[in-house]
Amino acid sequence: MDFDIIDTEAITSGTATDAYFERTETTLQHADRNPTITAEVTADQFPDGNFEMIAGVKNAVALLEGRNVDVNSLLPGRLFDGGPVFRIQGKYLDFARLETSILGFLSHASGVATAAANARKAAPSSTVLSFGARHVHPTIAAMVERSALIAGVDGFSHMAAGDVLDRTAGGTMPHALLICFGRGEQEQAWQAFDEAVPEAVPRIALCDTYSDEADEALRAARTLGDRLDGVRLDTTGSRRGDFQHIIREVQWTLDTHGYEDVDIFVSGGLNPNDLLNLRDVADGFGIGGYISNADPVDFALDIVAVDDEPVAKRGKLAGIKSVYRTSEGGHHIGLHNQPSPDDSESLLNPVIRDGKVVDHIDFGIDAAVERATQDRNRCKYEINIE
Repeated sequence: MDFDIIDTEAITSGTATDAYFERTETTLQHADRNPTITAEVTADQFPDGNFEMIAGVKNAVALLEGRNVDVNSLLPGRLFDGGPVFRIQGKYLDFARLETSILGFLSHASGVATAAANARKAAPSSTVLSFGARHVHPTIAAMVERSALIAGVDGFSHMAAGDVLDRTAGGTMPHALLICFGRGEQEQAWQAFDEAVPEAVPRIALCDTYSDEADEALRAARTLGDRLDGVRLDTTGSRRGDFQHIIREVQWTLDTHGYEDVDIFVSGGLNPNDLLNLRDVADGFGIGGYISNADPVDFALDIVAVDDEPVAKRGKLAGIKSVYRTSEGGHHIGLHNQPSPDDSESLLNPVIRDGKVVDHIDFGIDAAVERATQDRNRCKYEINIE
C-alpha cells in the first residue's frame, strides 16, 4: 500500500498546486497575456516588534532554478520583522503554478525555525535538542530538523533526517526500554544499555519510569558510576508538580552522594517559558511539539509591479520594496528606489539570476547558524516568547 505522499516530480512539475493557478494559466494563455511581473512574499506589511526567522529558502530556490526568473531572498537564518522576504521577477506564466509550493516551503520551515529560535533565546547557554519529529508526517522530518538546527539547537533525534542532512541523530533510551525490563529492574536496563550501545553514545539514564525521580537518579548513578554522563527527567505533567523543585532535589541528592558531575536533562511538553524557569537548574532540554508543531508563518505571495508599474490588491502595499538591517539592529522597509538608511545592510540578496543560482550563496546549515547567531547578537529586541 502506498503512503499519501506527494512526490518530488509533482512539486517540480507544478502539479502540487492549487487548482485555480491551472485555471489562471489556461485563461492567460487563451487571452495571449503573460506580463512581466514582480511578486513578493510577505507576512506583515510593517514592523510590529515580533521578529521571525526565515527558513525553507534552499528548497524554494531549488524549485525556481532553471526557470527564466530573477530571485532575491533573505538568506536562511536571518531575522525579519515585516516586509518582503522573497522576491520573484519574470514572466508570470514561468512560475505562476509554483506559488503553492514556494509558500509551503517558506511558511512551514520559517514557523519551525522561529519556534526553535524562541527556545534557543530562552536558554542560550543550555543544551537544546529537537525531539518532536514523532509529531509530524515522516516525510517532513528533515525539514523540521534542518529548520531547528538553523535556529541554533544543538541536535535532533530523527535518524532518517540525519541521513538527509548529513548529521548524526542523537538519543538514548525511552520509557519503553525500562518497561520491557519491568518494575524494579531499572538497574538491569541501565546496565544492559551501557553494555550494548557504542561508546560514543552518551550514557543518559531515563530516571522517572516507576519511582521517585531522585531515587531513580541515585540508583542509576550507583549502577553506572563514572560512566554515567547524565540523567533525563521526562515526568508527565499530571505527576510533575513543581518541576523546578524536583530538578533541584535530584541534583541535591546526586551531590550529597558524590555524583556532582552528573548532568540533568529534562523533556516532556516543554516550551520557552519552561526553559526560562528551568535553565538555571537543568543542563539541557529536549523540546518536542513546541518546535515541530509550530504554526507556519502566514506568508502570502502578491504581485506588486507589472511591467515595472507599481500595483497591488487592496490591503497590500504597491511597488517593489527593499528591507534592511539598520546600524542599531532594527528592521527597515522601504521602496527599492529610495535611499537606504545610513550604515544599513540590505537583506534581500540576489539568489537567482536568469534562472541560475548565484554561485557565492551558501544555503548550508552552518552558514545559516552563523547568520542566526549574528542576528540574535546584533538586533536589539526580544523574540516574542509566549
